[in-house]
Amino acid sequence: MKQNTDPLDLIWGVGEIGKLIGRSYQQTYHMITTGKLPMVKQVGERYVASRAKLIAFFMEDAA
Repeated sequence: MKQNTDPLDLIWGVGEIGKLIGRSYQQTYHMITTGKLPMVKQVGERYVASRAKLIAFFMEDAA
């Protein structure tokens, strides 16, 4: 099954991901490297995530 991810939906970099989820750079990096944000992928030297998947992940976690 092919994923249909809108390029505008992507968030690039630990700092930008952290801003979306309300965490510091260090907290976000720790969450990524320990697997607490499983939808984040490493592309080269940068991390990238789908905005929609992150929001869905935290909405599900809050329910």
